[in-house]
Amino acid sequence: MGNPWEAIRLETYENHMKLDSVRQLQALNTLMQRQLAACPADTVMILGIAGGNGLEHIRSDQFRRVYGVDINEAYLNAVRERYAQLESLECLRIDLTAEPEKLPETQLLIADLLIEYIGYPAFQRAVLQSAPVYVSCVIQINTDAERWVSDSPYLHEFDGLDAVHHQIDAAALTDAMHEIGYADVLTETESLPNGKALVRIDFEKAAS
Repeated sequence: MGNPWEAIRLETYENHMKLDSVRQLQALNTLMQRQLAACPADTVMILGIAGGNGLEHIRSDQFRRVYGVDINEAYLNAVRERYAQLESLECLRIDLTAEPEKLPETQLLIADLLIEYIGYPAFQRAVLQSAPVYVSCVIQINTDAERWVSDSPYLHEFDGLDAVHHQIDAAALTDAMHEIGYADVLTETESLPNGKALVRIDFEKAAS
């Protein structure tokens, strides 16, 4: 069986995420704008890029290379079409749980609502392979661990994700990053309308 993310249409995902009762697409767009501007980097890699939400905030001269990584080739095709004017963009289909060795190196690594679907060890391997100086993550904090997907007309389109979902905790993520030599340097919380929250945690490679 393939990864369940490959069976979810981008239109379904984005329509769910932008509902007024969810508003995660909008919140992630704002967070991405801040993530992209936060660090002095000339290469950036976005893990789990989906449809490219937030890429419009990248200035044409900001990064020498922008890597967009996802397991769903249809998502990547949409990103290529939507952001064809972004000449620095390179889209890569990579299964982060099975082939992290395919990741290129980057100075800034962004992973928003991604670690939930690969777990801490796979994320550690991805970070070590891409060797960034800066890592910026967004995780979702759930008030109900049994209903981690927000209620919506599209709810059951995501049922297959139960097989790959990991409950992520900010303290455990910080510990996992400390284990591989990264210090946490920023934490901020963005509240959502349905009682959930998005937490952004930034890390910087510790001096050796």
